Formats: sequence, C-alpha cells, structure tokens
Amino acid sequence: MPEKTLALNPSPPAAIPVLAITALALAALASGVSMRLADALLPRLAREFGVSLGQASQVVTVFAVAYGLAQLLFGPLGDRFGKYRVIGWSCAASALTALLCALAHSHDALMAARLLAGASSSAVIPLAMAWIGDVVAYERRQPVLARFLIGQITGFAIGVWAGGYAAEHLDWRTPFYGVAVLFALAAVLLQWVRRGLPASGVAPRAAAPGNLLQRTLAEFSAVLVRPWARVVLVTVFFEGACLYGPFAFIAAHLHQRFDLPLSTVGALVMLFALGSMSYALSARLLVGRLGEVVLVRTGSVFMAAALGVLAFAPTWWWAMPACALLGLGFYMMHNTLQTHATQIAPERRGAALATFAASLFLGQSLGVGAAGLLVGVIGTGWVLSAGGAGMLLVAWNFNRQRSMRPEAGTSLA
Repeated sequence: MPEKTLALNPSPPAAIPVLAITALALAALASGVSMRLADALLPRLAREFGVSLGQASQVVTVFAVAYGLAQLLFGPLGDRFGKYRVIGWSCAASALTALLCALAHSHDALMAARLLAGASSSAVIPLAMAWIGDVVAYERRQPVLARFLIGQITGFAIGVWAGGYAAEHLDWRTPFYGVAVLFALAAVLLQWVRRGLPASGVAPRAAAPGNLLQRTLAEFSAVLVRPWARVVLVTVFFEGACLYGPFAFIAAHLHQRFDLPLSTVGALVMLFALGSMSYALSARLLVGRLGEVVLVRTGSVFMAAALGVLAFAPTWWWAMPACALLGLGFYMMHNTLQTHATQIAPERRGAALATFAASLFLGQSLGVGAAGLLVGVIGTGWVLSAGGAGMLLVAWNFNRQRSMRPEAGTSLA
C-alpha cells in the first residue's frame, strides 16, 4: 500500500520524521553523484574511446535528456502510487543502470547506459521535493528543501571529485561501481523507512479515466494550463541551459588552460558544493532578510561573476572562490524556483515537480549540446562567459514576470 496520507487542505504536520528526510537525502546524494560524475571524466573518456571532447560530452547530454523526459512517467506514478515508494523503485533501478555504465565497453555502449541511468534516477529529486511539499507548509518549505538538498549538493561535489580522481588514478569505471552501491543502500533504507511513515501529505489519487497516455497528458496539461506555472517552467529551462551547459566544461577548461591534473580540477569544482552548502545552512536567514526577488537577482549576479572569473582568470587559484560563489549564487536562485514549483499545482505535486525537473534537464541537455558544438569554435572560456550573461537575462525576466503577477507571491497562480 502507498504511504498513508492526509487530505489536501489541512495544515501539514508540525514535525517531519528526521530519518525520512535523511533517507531522501541519501537518495539525492546518489543521484547527485550520478549526474556530475561524467563531467571531470570527459577528457579521460575522449582519450579512452578516441573521440573529441565535444563527442565525449554526449554522455552528459543523453543523461540529461533521459532524466528530463522520464519525468513524464514518474511524476504521475508518484501521485498515483505514493511518492516515497516510487523513489525507492527508482533507486533500485539506478543501482542496476550504474552497473551497466561500469560494464560499458565502448563510447556508444556508455552513452546507452547513461541514457538508462538518467531515466532510472529521474524520480528521486522531483518526487522527494513533492513529498516535502506535501508535509511542510509553504512559509517553512524553502529552508527544509534547502536542508534536504544538502544530500544532492554533496553528491555533486563527490561526483565531480570522484570523476577527476578516477580520470587520473583509477580505471574510469570504478566510480560507477561506487554509484551502484550508493543507490542500493538508498533503496534499502527508503523501503525500511516507508513502512513506518506516519500519515502525511496528500493522498494518492485514484487513476483518472482513459488509457495511460491520456491520463499522463491530462496530468501535465492540468499543470501547464496555469500561467504562473509556465513562467516557472520556462525560467528553469533556460536556467539549466545557461548554467549546466557551461558547467559540464569547467573541469576541461581548467585542465586545458592551466594544465592542472584532472584530480586537482575535480577538487576545485567541488567548491561549488561549499558555496551551495553555505546557502543551504543559512537559507532561513537569507529568505527572511532578503526575500525572493533579491535572492534571484543577487544569485544571478554571483553566477555571472563566477563564470566570468573562471573563463578569464590569469591564475588557477581564482577558480577556488569562483566555484564557491557559483554554488552560492545558483542555489539562491534555484531554490527559490524550486519552492515556487512545489506550489504551482498542490493537488498534483508529483506531476508539477516532474515537469519542473524535466524542464531543468531538457534545458541542461540543450545547453550541454550547444556548448559541445561551440567549444571547438570559440573555446571553453567564451562558452563559460556566455552562460553567465544568459543567467542575468533569465533572472531579470523572472523577476519582471513576478512583478506583473501579484498572485505569484504565493505561487498559487
């Protein structure tokens, strides 16, 4: 049976089981490692399989495409069968797909395995955020989401570092075995925790009339019909394109520009997580002091400045504060968007958060694909700086749209 739940309208419970959030954070950590593991491996994969850096980046692109498109399946499944249960299924499947990545014998085989890995892991973050949206009141939600996302942030850091370390010192397959173990542990813990969950959140809904395709289209149509939902989704699409497209090439840029070992580069990019963590730990204070508009604006300025420094800094050590500032700026903006996404369709949060995640990662796939085409023409530095300029435009447009819609203040448009 799905986890027990409350009706839609009553106030969420005041206390959330700590172990339930911890289990979700572990799943998010495994997902974060899987997402970013290939970034620092790209130069090694290019040599290993005899392909260009742009071609090697396709393993990042296909993961992002699959991650985004699979949301069309997992969002409604979470609403139908229970979000916590579907997250557990996703982790079990991801342990298997990570093993397929480790066993890949060619670039094409690795691309196929990464495609499956992106699809299988796609339920974790959006459904976890949707579950938190079910059990935490809106005014308290952004700090709770930020603390949960410490798991994903840590995963990002470990993924980039592990990829860089393996590229220099280990078989490139080794970190994929580690990812498989992480997902397996998360799947076991989630299943154990789910059995003891108290009543919480929004009740899983009975299946709507029609076949699977009709029901899925109806779920997402009910989200997309809302004007403010469309603004949030378009914003996160371009956020993903402008940040994560260039982000995939930061490690390669620092490696080529300063002739740094990939293991060192991976450690530098880990500082993105330090900046992100600083936001997660201070989110309650920052949200209360600055408000959402200033968070978005300041976050975009931080990201643009950081990408500009990474692109053209005269010495490698500038990358240290730049990566930390990039992480801080990203979560100042992105966590605000995530909080809005939890409320754009409260009665079908699984579908809403799945659409949000699909938009982010389809944007990422566009960004990585475009950056992969451009790096050989204009160089990695200009690709990074272009991403920073794009982030300023994305943030300015979001705040402009928000000011034109008074109802957006509570995300109930």
